[in-house]
Amino acid sequence: MVQRVAIIGAGVGGLASVKCCLDEGLEPTCFEQSQDIGGVWRYTDSVDGTRVSVYRSVITNTSKEMSCFSDFPFPEDFPNYLPHSLLLEYFRMYARHFDLLRHIRFKTTVLSVRRRPDFAASGQWEVVTETDGVRESHVFDAVMVCTGHYQEPYLPLDSFPGIGTRFKGQYLHSQEYKDAEAFRGKRVLVVGIGNTGGDVSVELSRVAAKVFLSARSNTWVISRVSNHGFPFDVVSTTRFNHFLDWLLPSALTRRIRFRKFNSWFNHANYGLASTKSSKFKMIVNEELPFCLLSGTVVLKPSVKEFTESSVVFEDGTTEENIDVVLFATGYIFPFPFLEESVRSPIDDNRSLYKCIFPPQLEKPTLAIIGLVQLTGSIMVGSEMQARWVTGIFAGRNKLPSASRMMADVLKRKPAVKRNPSERENLKMSFIGYMDEIAACAGVKPSVLRLLLTDPRLALAIFFGPCTPYQYRLVGRGAWSGARDAILTQWQRTLKPLRTRVVDEVSDRSSSWCWMCLLALPVALTAGLLLSKHPQLGCRPWAGPQL
Repeated sequence: MVQRVAIIGAGVGGLASVKCCLDEGLEPTCFEQSQDIGGVWRYTDSVDGTRVSVYRSVITNTSKEMSCFSDFPFPEDFPNYLPHSLLLEYFRMYARHFDLLRHIRFKTTVLSVRRRPDFAASGQWEVVTETDGVRESHVFDAVMVCTGHYQEPYLPLDSFPGIGTRFKGQYLHSQEYKDAEAFRGKRVLVVGIGNTGGDVSVELSRVAAKVFLSARSNTWVISRVSNHGFPFDVVSTTRFNHFLDWLLPSALTRRIRFRKFNSWFNHANYGLASTKSSKFKMIVNEELPFCLLSGTVVLKPSVKEFTESSVVFEDGTTEENIDVVLFATGYIFPFPFLEESVRSPIDDNRSLYKCIFPPQLEKPTLAIIGLVQLTGSIMVGSEMQARWVTGIFAGRNKLPSASRMMADVLKRKPAVKRNPSERENLKMSFIGYMDEIAACAGVKPSVLRLLLTDPRLALAIFFGPCTPYQYRLVGRGAWSGARDAILTQWQRTLKPLRTRVVDEVSDRSSSWCWMCLLALPVALTAGLLLSKHPQLGCRPWAGPQL
């Protein structure tokens, strides 16, 4: 029986794990190497190499209603998309509300996590830590690793001939980037067009002499602001859209997505993406198209090689007098504290059962939290993982046999190992994955049952945004405020915008009622299908649900 649980990291996943352990009556001890909570979201000016933090201007890509802890909504006056300072304030509020800080040991580094000699019978781990130069050895019944995606910069210099030998300018990884001031007046090349590469290129364009952005993949750019000014994920991440995504042929859904993307601007004209490509990724950036349109950012293909002061691209073009190269090439997660036999199979999240458990262990007492790639908020996914994992540790939930877990891993694992910059293509449906883990934990809501008992709530769940509160309606950890949180989520979305009220006659309420009545047969049909296929849509991502 698991009782004492070690939690490594006090970021989002670590805080959720501590809280879930307490909910299950377990005894958590969280080890955090820095002096505070927040993980990568706790901004710092220093670049000491021991921890990764966001850059100064970062704003969340997922909105507050889609990113909150499932039983602790953001304050209604918080903006929909948050700077790191407000997000960290929310984490502090959460930690205080649930009294989590007393279970965290700060300035404590985990040096090693190894199986005890009797692991096959006990499932216990020996954890060695260091605090102020003093080492301690502890024995825990289970371990939850909550160090996340952003552990060590991925800097593949071997893929860029000349960068370390001939090139005389400066080069750095985006981990070292904090703000644009140091790049004023310089000619900068940004390598990599993920969310970080796009953000940094836009910010640099305001002070740099010129910014070049090198991209090798088809990339669709979307705005955080969607239909009628609502947050993109609030509008797009619905069970209705998820159902359509499962129901319609993939070629048709892909065509619909491309048309939606191109309705903002034609991506082919900008050199970003072609509708003929089946492999692509999506980034969130409202300003990048204008920067490309105004010429302050110039899009370029993959880098072929570097000379002393210039860069040669795969299409044969050359850009001279490059002062700085900034690599936005992602991160790796080596888990250096884990013993080699446990660490080596974890080459990516698809080597883990449900992206959580190493299936080769005799006892399921090691869980990797927050390593999943989702189309929605990883914060929400991490909390759901922690709820299921702690239920297993407490003996309420059960895992299948090791052979079945390994078979499931092999079925889902991609045939070719991807580097960190390509993992965007392996994202899974947010709703599909959340429903899958929720079903395992016994907390997945039944749309069909709710249609019979609470039609208003059922329609809000099916046609409205799939907010985290949905997973607090039933089962272990059900929250009495979940129903009200779902029915008032639109008010909280609009509240921070109503700082100046104008007179407007709106028939939104009556339109919503008519839409719900007309959509009732669709919801009933979908509910029946969803009850027969509880894991609809949990497959590699082909783009966001629209």
